[in-house]
Order: sequence, then C-alpha cells, then structure tokens
Amino acid sequence: MNKFFEDFLDRLGDTHNDCKLAIDGLSQDALDWTPGPGMNSIGVLIIHLIGAERYWIGDVVMQEPSGRNRDQEFKSHGLDSFELTRRLDDALAYIQNSLDTLSLEDLTKIRISPRDSEEFTIGWSISHVLKHNALHLGHIEVTRHMWELRSANP
Repeated sequence: MNKFFEDFLDRLGDTHNDCKLAIDGLSQDALDWTPGPGMNSIGVLIIHLIGAERYWIGDVVMQEPSGRNRDQEFKSHGLDSFELTRRLDDALAYIQNSLDTLSLEDLTKIRISPRDSEEFTIGWSISHVLKHNALHLGHIEVTRHMWELRSANP
C-alpha cells in the first residue's frame, strides 16, 4: 500500500479508536439516549458514520453498491458497545481492503455519486470521509459528556 493511503488509514483508524473510547463503559441507555428533540444518540451517530464511510469508499470510489439506507441509520436502536465496536472494525477492514487496490494516480479519477449523480474525484471522496468522521466524532463526544452531566445531576 502506498504511504499516502497508509497515512489516510492511520488517521481513519484514529477516528474509529476515538469512537470506541467514547462508547467504552456506556450502558445501553446511554448509547440510545438523545440529548433533545431532533438530536441523535451515540449509537445512531456511529451507525451513520459507518454508513457514510461505506457509501463514499464503497459505493462511490469502488463502485460497489451497498444498498445503503441512510434514513434507516437514524432509526437504529439497541446496539450495544460490543456490536458497535464490531461494526467499526468491519468497516475499517473493508476500507483497508479497498485502499489496497488504489494508486496515487487513481486520486484524480472521477466517480459518479449513485445518490445524486454528482461527480467527485476519488481523492475528494476519501478525504470527505475524514471530515465527516471528525464532525460526528465531536457529536459523539459531546453527547457522552452531556449524558455524564445528566447522570451526575439527576
């Protein structure tokens, strides 16, 4: 694997590890809790993060349809930390296998988004995954903090 892709995978692995740290020791109630109306639980955020990764790397970059149902991601409920961790690990393994097939020259190749038929380069698509993960990792960490504050001050 090219050093660029190794570095990308290292950064992506960091976001996955930070997600695992954020769910470590949380009860099912904590994973499914939402801070308020229109807000997402930690479990939902992780399932959405994984779904988006699979979409951008799998559906767009690799052109391997996943059958993703984005709306369903926001309805997930009842997944414990073990299952969420397993899904994070499976997603990272899929991405690693996918990146193994790419070269630096591939980064400028155009792909068509199956969702809206927009054009994106492979480079843009994979870098978007890091941006998206960082955003939702922040949401996950803040939600955990809010849960802990709520639990400490009933």
